Amino acid sequence: MKIIMNWRFGLPLAAFALFAAFYTLNFPTGQVANAQEKAPAQGDMVADVKALHAQGELTDIVLGKKDAPFTIIEYSSLTCPHCAKFHENVLPTLKSKYIETGKVRYILREFPLDNLAVAGFMLARCKSDKYYEIVEDLYANQDKWAFVKNPIEKLKARVKKVGYTDESFLSCLRDQTLLDKIVKVRDKASKQFKVQSTPTIFVNGRLLKGASNIAQIEELMAKK
Repeated sequence: MKIIMNWRFGLPLAAFALFAAFYTLNFPTGQVANAQEKAPAQGDMVADVKALHAQGELTDIVLGKKDAPFTIIEYSSLTCPHCAKFHENVLPTLKSKYIETGKVRYILREFPLDNLAVAGFMLARCKSDKYYEIVEDLYANQDKWAFVKNPIEKLKARVKKVGYTDESFLSCLRDQTLLDKIVKVRDKASKQFKVQSTPTIFVNGRLLKGASNIAQIEELMAKK
C-alpha cells in the first residue's frame, strides 16, 4: 500500500512525515462499495447468516450475553454522521432495553469510509479493553475531530484521555497488520454481505440500512 494523506481534512504539509502511518484504502473517500450492484432491500435475510455471525479477521468485541436470542451487528464508519446519530439516539435505548437485559448480543464491526475513520478504529483496537469507550467518545464528539482543521492532532488529543502518548499513538497507526485486518473486515462485508453504506445493521441476519429509531430494529426482531 502506498502512503497517502487525505487532503480533504486539511492536514498541513509539514505534518506529512509525522503521520505517514496512513495508507490508501481500496476505494476513494466517500465512495460506496458495490455501488454498481442492486442494493438489497430492507429486511432481507443475508445469504449466509452463519458466515455473518462467524469470527472474522478481527476478534469481535461483544456487548451482551453470548447466548442472547438476538445478535445485532453494526457495520459503521467513525466519520459517518448517520452513524454518530445512531450511536447518540438509538444505541442507548438498545443497550438499556435489550443488551443489558440479556436479549441482544451486539457487535460493532469496522467499515471505514476514509483514512481518518481507519485511524480512529485502529486506535480503538490498540486499546481493546477501552474499545467502546473510545468509539463512543469519537462518535459523540465527531464534529470536534473529524471535520476540522488538523484532525489528526484533534484525534490524538481525544485518545490521550484514555492513556495514549505521542509514541503509542504513532506506534498504533503504524501497525500494518492491524490496518490490513480492518480493510479485510470492510472488504468481506462489502463483497460477501453486500454492505454498501453506513450504518448497515443486521438483526439476526436481517438487513437494516440507516436505522434512525429503535422501532426499526424492533420490527426486525419481531420477524424472528
